[in-house]
Amino acid sequence: MEMTNGEKEQMTYEQAMEYMDDLQSYGSVPGLTNIINLCEKLGNPQERLKFVHIAGTNGKGSTLAFISEILKEAGYRVGRYISPTIFEYRERIQVNGRMITKKDLCRLMTEVKDACEALVREGKAHPTPFEVETALSFLYFVEKECDIVVLETGLGGEQDATNLIQNTLVAVLASVSMDHMGILGNSLSEIAMQKAGIIKDGCRVVSTLQETEVQTVIEEKCRQYNVPLMIADGSRATKIKSTLEKQRFSYGKYKDAEISLIGRYQIHNAVLAIEAVESLSLCGYPVSEKAVYAGLKKAVWPGRFQLLCKKPVFIADGAHNRDGAARLAQSVEFYFTNKRIIYIMGILRDKEQEEIIRQTCSYAQQILTVPTKGARGTSSYELACEVSRYCGNVTALDSVQEAVELSFLMADKDTVIVAFGSLSYLGELITTVENRDKIRSDSHGK
Repeated sequence: MEMTNGEKEQMTYEQAMEYMDDLQSYGSVPGLTNIINLCEKLGNPQERLKFVHIAGTNGKGSTLAFISEILKEAGYRVGRYISPTIFEYRERIQVNGRMITKKDLCRLMTEVKDACEALVREGKAHPTPFEVETALSFLYFVEKECDIVVLETGLGGEQDATNLIQNTLVAVLASVSMDHMGILGNSLSEIAMQKAGIIKDGCRVVSTLQETEVQTVIEEKCRQYNVPLMIADGSRATKIKSTLEKQRFSYGKYKDAEISLIGRYQIHNAVLAIEAVESLSLCGYPVSEKAVYAGLKKAVWPGRFQLLCKKPVFIADGAHNRDGAARLAQSVEFYFTNKRIIYIMGILRDKEQEEIIRQTCSYAQQILTVPTKGARGTSSYELACEVSRYCGNVTALDSVQEAVELSFLMADKDTVIVAFGSLSYLGELITTVENRDKIRSDSHGK
């Protein structure tokens, strides 16, 4: 008889994080075999949960934030599972906006580690880090008696570990574009097939208005499963008013709705969230108009065209693929016409660096590059060499802190600083800017 976790010493938080670091050697393995084996060993906790499942290339996280906050305002206990995170590992697993506690994480990580070791003893493959996190999240959401879980895919959809779930109420498809081509496919239709893999028997489907190639794939998948499809067309939003603090818009019966997420594309994500909760109401989870208004207004999502400070204006954005770069360029053009712009840029090696640079660099008078870490990282010098093909004023710096300090030194009152690229460095950058701005504010207040 195997020893229970109650009889076994649990990991400390440091040990749990070391364990997750050690698991990086297992990489990322597409397919559901490992997660199915792991969840079976843990008693299939996912079978006791109901889900809103979100896939897409860009906009998943913001849409998840809107949906989660609306459902919380409607009185539901809402689990949310996201990746990657910006500040803290525990951000991945939240209930009603509160991160899993270190104590609960350590206890459940010990349980999942035991299950992984049992699988290996049986001659089965060891689960990957993402599979471990996904299974752990299911255990936690069951313990917390979540009414509904808003679940974001890690990569793709059909072969993503999150896709072992069967109790999908609403499958949500955010904007689909080119990214992770080496894994998901080299055409929009191939990538769309992967993303649309989250569509299942008995669910409802809500998709943002997609490129024709993508739309065709989604419609065919819905016909195959005989499930209803709702298109959330953000271009039908009217009376749009955008500032650097908030945006207002009207859509259908929702008049003068307000969101605190800036960047014009966020209105499309908000519309997608509205249609998703409307579809959820048809599944027996009613949501009042009041909850929709309140949830839209309260939703936050760090690192997505986020205003960090006003003097000078400093924006952080997670644009790390061609579609994200195009959206960033549109927002820069909309908000900052005739402004002097400094970029801070850090992009992983396996991203379309040239395409991202090409779409964004024409707006900047000066570009500062920073290194990105890990096996997929790029040195600031390598990135600066790529940037120099499009912009002559480029400087490679050794650290994020150095880039922040230099950008402030170079900025005058009409300068806008925009930091973007890999989410892996934005957490450090946001913390550095906010701490600096707080120190300046405190000193001016004395």
